[in-house]
Amino acid sequence: MEQAEAVRANRWTTYFHTLEKLMRSHLATRPARLALAAVAAVALTATAITGSASAATAGSDRDSSNVRNCGTNDLSFTISSRTQAGGYLLVTAKAKSGVTCHLEGILPTAFFGSSRDSHVSPAQHAVSEGVTLSGSTAAYAGINPKTTNDENGIQFGQLFLSVAGDEDNTVTLTLPRTVTVDRPIATNWQADPADAVPFG
Repeated sequence: MEQAEAVRANRWTTYFHTLEKLMRSHLATRPARLALAAVAAVALTATAITGSASAATAGSDRDSSNVRNCGTNDLSFTISSRTQAGGYLLVTAKAKSGVTCHLEGILPTAFFGSSRDSHVSPAQHAVSEGVTLSGSTAAYAGINPKTTNDENGIQFGQLFLSVAGDEDNTVTLTLPRTVTVDRPIATNWQADPADAVPFG
């Protein structure tokens, strides 16, 4: 954008120098000089307006890009039990007071215990749109703790959760009920809880 503004400024500088030469020419009559001066004034005003509009647009773009990505400590989490799709856990994330941040539409880092089979895998492979969190706006992720059709599994009463990439700040959530865990899956963070149903 800065390069484009420089080119535009150079073009107008050349134009004004040409006008000045014409106005100083002995061949130019007084009415002609006045007309050229008027054209120059109009062009200068248009350039100033264009520059102001460009600056305003750039400022707006900068403001919208200033929303930072959410970290685990920026959010408060609650977890509830749902009966749809055979039963699953719904995690709700909201920004803490005074915080505005963007939560990427990817899988949260979540696990029930140290066993590899207790770590959640993705229920969907495409990246979702993501959610900008502030105030009462929430994001949702659904977790199905058991995807196998057998009697295997280990029972757990808590879930360890973090925003992907911020595992150093993992939080512990107490589950609303003890669940049997075996090859769990989770959805991406979603703006609509209806999109956070972990089929699979």
